Amino acid sequence: MIEFIHAGKTYPNGVQGLKDVNLTIQQGEFVAIIGLSGAGKSTLIRTINRMIDVTAGQVIVDGVDVMTLRGKSMRRFRRHIGMIFQSFNLVTRSTVIKNVLTSMVPDMGFLRVLFGIFTKKQELSALAALEKVGILDKAYTRCDQLSGGQQQRVALARTLNQNPSIILADEPVAALDPVTANQVMSDFKRINQDMNITILINIHHVDLALDYAQRVIGIRAGEIVFDGPVEQATQEVLDTIYNGAPVPKANDEQTAPMAVKDAAKAEEAAVPRREARG
Repeated sequence: MIEFIHAGKTYPNGVQGLKDVNLTIQQGEFVAIIGLSGAGKSTLIRTINRMIDVTAGQVIVDGVDVMTLRGKSMRRFRRHIGMIFQSFNLVTRSTVIKNVLTSMVPDMGFLRVLFGIFTKKQELSALAALEKVGILDKAYTRCDQLSGGQQQRVALARTLNQNPSIILADEPVAALDPVTANQVMSDFKRINQDMNITILINIHHVDLALDYAQRVIGIRAGEIVFDGPVEQATQEVLDTIYNGAPVPKANDEQTAPMAVKDAAKAEEAAVPRREARG
């Protein structure tokens, strides 16, 4: 279970990324977080694994206040939380299976990591993760020979291979065409249902959020302005979340292919970068 208790984030420049956030997310929920670029979507999900620290209140994951974690306890904690980004973060000159196997590196000894020595059990685990996302046949293909959608599935398989209880996805389909975006969202939904993994996805495309998630959280200027099942996310609610601005949809990319990608990059740029501790 994930709890935000009066959580807030104020950056050194005085910008309030989050304002008095109170949320409870149960194990196995599929939650989409929507809002304008710069509203605080990325900040919200990144406080869960402490890529960003809150400056007020608490973020509690499975009974643990994440701000109390340090060193080894932080690393152990993060092993149970998968993180997927828009940019895939793959070693494109390596094969698919080698990229998936990197998820096991934190649990390996120095020499095995140095020489890239993986056990048969580890290789079978990586292959099983690839099968779950439908790209087992690409296991020994170099990543730079894959499409964008296939590369995102490799990133998802790598995350599954660390056996997480929570997956955080930060604009995972923003760089994909509408058809491929739907395929990747279907993967998230199937994994959520079949494996009972909690999924929080920060997403720009509202239609995809409503089609695949169970619950929607709307954030505006760092404040939660809506939290409820997708069925309750009416046009009136969306107008409140987006402050009357046009609601972005995946199909909009067919006529303006760069608009959503640029907006997603702006959202990521709005989050001040710092090296995560631990």
